[in-house]
Amino acid sequence: ERPPAHQARIKGGVATPTTHDSGAKHVTGAARYADDEPELPGMLQVYIAMSERAHARITRLDLAAVRAAPGVAVVLTADDIPGQNDYSPVFGDDPIFPPLTGDGAIVQYVGQPIFAVAAETVLAARRAAKLAVVEYVDLAAAISIDDAVAHADAAGEDLLPAYEMRLGDAAAALDAAPRRVKGRIEIGGQDHFYLEGQIATAAPLEDGDVFVRSSTQHPSEVQHNVARMLGVPDHAVTVELRRMGGGFGGKESQGNALACATAIAARLTGQPCKMRYDRDDDMIMTGKRHDFRIDYRAGVDAEGKLVAVEFDQLCR
Repeated sequence: ERPPAHQARIKGGVATPTTHDSGAKHVTGAARYADDEPELPGMLQVYIAMSERAHARITRLDLAAVRAAPGVAVVLTADDIPGQNDYSPVFGDDPIFPPLTGDGAIVQYVGQPIFAVAAETVLAARRAAKLAVVEYVDLAAAISIDDAVAHADAAGEDLLPAYEMRLGDAAAALDAAPRRVKGRIEIGGQDHFYLEGQIATAAPLEDGDVFVRSSTQHPSEVQHNVARMLGVPDHAVTVELRRMGGGFGGKESQGNALACATAIAARLTGQPCKMRYDRDDDMIMTGKRHDFRIDYRAGVDAEGKLVAVEFDQLCR
């Protein structure tokens, strides 16, 4: 006979109470994070200026006053990116800064990075960024799921191709089911609100290499993105993270933008650079756990046994 579950605990098994390796440091405040590391001499502070429109064309971007502001070392735009202007993990659809063309630059969400300022202090960088002259022409924006569905129906296209998972013939089973039920579930979005904010530092090394410290969950992704952006092989970029955990998924890819911006600034100035999002800026700029709308149809037999289910899931 097997012993009761509470007596069946094996040392080191799943049910065994085990102290987290860093638990004592977390609760006492002794745990060191990226922002706790001493800053290198001459380190510049970087600030990203964000789009104020959900969908618009930038028809004028005048940064002369920003460059002339006290304490500013360099102002970064898409023109300063030597390699690929993208920090996305998969689809290649997240420009580090929107590229300016003859018709202007397109921004696609409130909080999208437009340019960055590296200055002697964070306050100097933020003050300088406010001196920019940015003129927009607003474009149609799909803010809600209903907006997006209407746009997809009118334009005959969606943000991404539909993705289908199928097991058996659910439609036929639903038609044959003696009883059917349908409904809708709506799930709101969430901000990850990680324990450590988004932070990155970059220091130039020999031969054009760069050392990046990132508060990420995915150091190799940061390495790939920074290398691709600089137009150098991966081995030219070293990425270190101070500690893992407490990101809840929100720091897997979101740290790429900071790492790329600080790496460009370090490359152009020859000085170490640092960026730390304020929490309110962070919540505006970075992606979230998405809203979902799920329409479901289910079929059951006469005894109430589930025989078929169909879900249509829409993601904002």
